[in-house]
Amino acid sequence: MRRKKKMFVKPVARKKQQEDVDHVTGDKIPKSFVFSRGKLPGSLKQLQMDLRKLMLPFTALNLKEKKRNNLRDFLNVAGPMGVTHFLILSKTATAPYLRVASAPQGPTLTFKINEYSLAADIAQSQLRPRCPQDLFRNSPLIVLSGFGSGDQLLKLVTTMFQRIFPDIDINTVKLSSCQRIVLLNYNKDTKLIDFRHYSIRLQPVGVSRRIRKFVQNHQVPDLRNLQDVTDFVTKAGYGSESEADEEAATVTLPTDLGRINRASTKSAVKLQEIGPRMTLQLIKAEDKLCSGRVIINENGNDNGKGKNDGKKQDDEDHNDSEDNEEDMEEDEE
Repeated sequence: MRRKKKMFVKPVARKKQQEDVDHVTGDKIPKSFVFSRGKLPGSLKQLQMDLRKLMLPFTALNLKEKKRNNLRDFLNVAGPMGVTHFLILSKTATAPYLRVASAPQGPTLTFKINEYSLAADIAQSQLRPRCPQDLFRNSPLIVLSGFGSGDQLLKLVTTMFQRIFPDIDINTVKLSSCQRIVLLNYNKDTKLIDFRHYSIRLQPVGVSRRIRKFVQNHQVPDLRNLQDVTDFVTKAGYGSESEADEEAATVTLPTDLGRINRASTKSAVKLQEIGPRMTLQLIKAEDKLCSGRVIINENGNDNGKGKNDGKKQDDEDHNDSEDNEEDMEEDEE
């Protein structure tokens, strides 16, 4: 009799899913959808992509939208995927708008975009633009400036933006994960919010650029025209390259960071803008998702324009077909 061979069934590998809870703080990780309502011009479409990139890694970078999709469609998808916030771009005849909403119950903040610059525009204006791919592996830090007054509306703005990004534990956070920062500065005089996005890099104090490049690039320098290796070190003046080391903020690192930033040594903190850049004007706040009780900002009462523009955006959402059950597709490539 023949012996039956035992069959080996290879286990099916489950697709790795993003964690919904921070393993350090135990809090739920906020996730976001960035999409538009209505037709957007080309520049605003690119701004939408820049905002999606800014919200990485906990956002749908390749979220596909269709003309028939309404707000309820996004809500149906947001629940199973653990999405907690919506960033909604729209355009009226007067100006573009950005709505930041907490899903699924609200509240919703409506901002008028007075000015904006794309990430590509920021890069073109810089001599040495810096935007490596691994820059977006971790969420950015959030810094709020000028929101310390007792105004209830500003407190709501502060809470909303703080909850969009994951919390950090200063006792356990890794310095290598702090590579980006989102800065919101509120001007009390103009009542406008400056929205900026920077990359963070550290440079050892007193080390010339020539030495830093040699350590980072792992390349043998060209020494053919030099008499001695010391000429390579002292040619530009060791530590004499003025990159505002004295003016920049310096920190003492508790641990090694990379090949040139060592523990217990001073490093200069450098911020380089990577975009996008926006100047926002708070128009109104609603206690529900794009609806509910409205709190009008002072700037939104000028000639009633802010109130009317917000009403137009609400009408666009309510006029969408509520019977459409087709969900948005997310490209996982």
